[in-house]
Amino acid sequence: MIFQPEYEQLERLQALIERLRHANAIYRERLHGVAPPRSLEDLAELPFSTKGDMRDAYPLGLLAVPETQLARIHASSGTTGNPTIGAYTKEDLRIFGEVMARSFAAGGIVPGDMFQVAWGYGLFTGGLGGHAGCETLGACAIPASSGNTARQIQLLCDLPVIGIGCTPSYALVLAERIRAEGRTTKALRYAICGAESWTREMRAELEELFGVVATNIYGLTEIIGPGVAQECLEKQGLHVQEDHFLAEIIDPETGTPLADGKRGELVITTLTREAMPVLRYRTRDLTSMVRERCACGRTSARIDWFTGRVDDMLVIRGVNVFPSAIEEVLLGFAELSPNYRIFVDRPPNGLDVMLVEVEHHPGTHIDDVGALSRAVTGRLAETLLVSLDTRVVAPGTIERIEAGKAKRVIDRRPAT
Repeated sequence: MIFQPEYEQLERLQALIERLRHANAIYRERLHGVAPPRSLEDLAELPFSTKGDMRDAYPLGLLAVPETQLARIHASSGTTGNPTIGAYTKEDLRIFGEVMARSFAAGGIVPGDMFQVAWGYGLFTGGLGGHAGCETLGACAIPASSGNTARQIQLLCDLPVIGIGCTPSYALVLAERIRAEGRTTKALRYAICGAESWTREMRAELEELFGVVATNIYGLTEIIGPGVAQECLEKQGLHVQEDHFLAEIIDPETGTPLADGKRGELVITTLTREAMPVLRYRTRDLTSMVRERCACGRTSARIDWFTGRVDDMLVIRGVNVFPSAIEEVLLGFAELSPNYRIFVDRPPNGLDVMLVEVEHHPGTHIDDVGALSRAVTGRLAETLLVSLDTRVVAPGTIERIEAGKAKRVIDRRPAT
């Protein structure tokens, strides 16, 4: 049976609202007096959920089932407050495996393939989610977890590993090390990358260096983990698993819904999650929605490549700057690699100062590093409309992150 979003999503949304009214005191109060949605257009009348709600309800204040029904708990790092708890029933875990299996299939993996799961196992959702996706799909999971780069490379070079799942920055680490050691992978063809922001330009660098087709996977602990949306091999947007997640785009300032094609903040409602469903969760991720049929034949809505996060935006002397825009400019220079850092300081005069530090490619001879730095600075200033400095450094200067997410921005300004 073909899934018809306009009918099934509304049906599941209505059921979700009724369940949340009785789930716990937080949603009962929030939904008091709110009319049941009669169409998906009524979604805009429903209240939002935020990360702050989850932190305020820490640890299990947003549970919609008895604790005795829980089968697993995951959690975010909680570096800026209480960690975000993700609770799962047995059915939630089945759905998690299902959406991950679909994602892997869209990214080129077929039953019988070996897939190296290089996302971290443990409280983060990536490792165990990827593992379940392999098992559901019928692929062979290699539970490498994150880090231990020498062992990762040994597995890739000795075993017929077809695909790998990891952060894009760690995929670059692996590709660089393999090339530096003069080795080749045995069978690697696909890299499914997520858990941190990256750009199409970085994807192109990764594909060339690693010799793979790289696709983007998206998810977050608050919704289920990775597998909420995934690019197919056409690479024309990330297909949303619409039978489980209802996606919309809003103006991040006003909260007003935006039309398809308009860029704004992604908001997601979980339609089938049992343990910890969320209504209109503001992800803070910036993208747009596409609904035309994809060349791959899938009919699900797609979200475009992310251009950043609302809370990742830097304000430099009154100008809004997204790290993704800086990365796009840097990778427009053939001499530069995707390894970079952004430093922001505020000296005693009170005027913000930004420094972009970027490595040049290994083996690339730079006649005049100063001239290249000035050229990059000029292009960045022209694009971002803010003055800054650039420092081009030797390969290997910037620390590589083997576990967790790459830290691109070091904001050293005092808190206000």
